[in-house]
Amino acid sequence: MSKVDLIIFGATGDLSARKLFPALFHLDAAGLLPEDLRIAAVARQSQEGAGFRDELKSKMSAYLRGDVNESVWHRFAERIDYIAADFSQPEAFDGLRAWLDDSRVSLFYLATPPSLFTVICEHLSGANCLTGPCRIVLEKPIGENLATSKQVNETLARFFDERDIYRIDHYLGKETVQNLLVLRFANRFVNSQWDQSCIDHIQITVAEKVGIEGRWSYYDGVGQLRDMVQNHLMQLLCLVAMEPPNSLEAESIRDEKVKIVKALRVIDGSNVKEHVVRGQYGQGVIDATTVPGYLDEEGCLNTQSDTETFVAIKAYVDNWRWSGVPFYLRTGKRMPEKVTEIIIQYKALPHHIFGEGESAEPNRLIIRLQPNEGIEMSMVSKRQSLKDKLSLQTHTLNFDFREDGDIDRIPDAYERLILDAINADPSLFVGREEIEESWRWCDQLISAFEQCKIKVNAYQAGSWGPSKSELLIERDGRNWHA
Repeated sequence: MSKVDLIIFGATGDLSARKLFPALFHLDAAGLLPEDLRIAAVARQSQEGAGFRDELKSKMSAYLRGDVNESVWHRFAERIDYIAADFSQPEAFDGLRAWLDDSRVSLFYLATPPSLFTVICEHLSGANCLTGPCRIVLEKPIGENLATSKQVNETLARFFDERDIYRIDHYLGKETVQNLLVLRFANRFVNSQWDQSCIDHIQITVAEKVGIEGRWSYYDGVGQLRDMVQNHLMQLLCLVAMEPPNSLEAESIRDEKVKIVKALRVIDGSNVKEHVVRGQYGQGVIDATTVPGYLDEEGCLNTQSDTETFVAIKAYVDNWRWSGVPFYLRTGKRMPEKVTEIIIQYKALPHHIFGEGESAEPNRLIIRLQPNEGIEMSMVSKRQSLKDKLSLQTHTLNFDFREDGDIDRIPDAYERLILDAINADPSLFVGREEIEESWRWCDQLISAFEQCKIKVNAYQAGSWGPSKSELLIERDGRNWHA
């Protein structure tokens, strides 16, 4: 296996301290990092390596799960060299060029704003930093619409082969998401009932308790649909709906996901009012604390902003497997709790021989991504009773991932994804065609908002969104799970 150097641009940023370096530290503690892995921490600040490492240890400690093991930290810190570089200056990359070794694989990780992707790639090329074997990892967003995503992808294609581009959607690194593939394709009793003949509808909810966390100027130009639906929810929908891939190779999985995005029914001016609800949070109470509304958040530049902080969508996948099955997607900020879950609601039995009551409750499969990752199945059984001969009750079969496995914690998604990037396994990363087809569908939806003047509906912080989102599903005779 080739020796690898990991070069992190934006090494002093929030993402690096909160996710990347803690993930690398946990991997080192577990003995999963290659012994000869070198790490170059690249950032603008002028400081010595020792100063950076001391500062990193202090920042990381707030995000690590458990105390810092000093022997592991010493080993980990020895891997890290700090390189100061102003990303906008070509000559600043000379120091990195001197550090690189063309006999090793250079794995560039851009933990930077997307606006710097192009300039960093150009300066890496200009400084001859791409002369050896190279791979690159990028965070979302990949563009702000179809046109800009193509621009980003074209820039990447100038310097890297597609097989060497790793586009991260951290949801794909979650244990539960990977277990979804196993649940579907390794269990015959599940796979045989995973279609429109048995499933009534599917719900996907990604709810956040936080607001915009000081990012008002950025978020107001993006909104919840671009920030969450185009990537996270779209990936979850694809994994739920896709056909079995021929193998677990990256291209095979990506091909099946692309088919689902292409099969999504278009939402345009003719049907947007029946299929989408937009919302924006106002002042409310979360965890017994009053929180401001979106237009009262720090940094608000437009008190008339119509940017959505919540969106609910009724979508359809127009293919044989999912014909007529609605997919209800919901995501928002300032919700009552932080939760990401997929609900598979099975159809009711066509005839009930046990009478009315709990026997009429259809089975439900709940796939929890956060918190408390796991899978639950609701099933009906007989109540243990001599008085009531056939009294029924609903039980929940609970597969809790925390109680399973050979480790004392559920690994963070970044641990899996960083390890896969180091090992040149792109199967859990997003391909170019996925990104662009997803933007194509979302662009049509955004255009419909503008064409039909779909305004945001106010909802109170700490609630589950505007009342119209309840009507979106209730008029079909169904209810949101939470």
